[in-house]
Amino acid sequence: MSGPITVLFACVHNAGRSQMAAGFAERLGGGRVRVLSGGSEPGTSVNPAVVEAMRERGIDLAGEQPKAFDDAMVESAGIVVTMGCGDACPSFPGKRYLDWRLDDPAGQPIEVVRRIRDEIEALVRSLLAEIGVPVGG
Repeated sequence: MSGPITVLFACVHNAGRSQMAAGFAERLGGGRVRVLSGGSEPGTSVNPAVVEAMRERGIDLAGEQPKAFDDAMVESAGIVVTMGCGDACPSFPGKRYLDWRLDDPAGQPIEVVRRIRDEIEALVRSLLAEIGVPVGG
């Protein structure tokens, strides 16, 4: 396989967990991993508490917009990471799937969102190390 591996982060609304995971993967992967994110039922905007919590880590999600994942995204991914979308998450044969069981940040106070953010950062760091992507920044 040539080029960077593609990782798709999928959740329900693409407004919290998958956005945070994608932000960390892009920052920490430093271009050595292709990052996609999407939701089964995209929200209208990224959760403001998520934007604030990620800004504290130097990652700006303010310009991001929730989007739906589609078959092309799933087919292009080498790894699909699901976060709480259950049966609505994409499922294609021959793909590597990881299910990260994380609390949903929707409606949570910033302290809880920070805890979820930190869990996601640790999981992304572990995933990148596992697939041989040197972790930067």
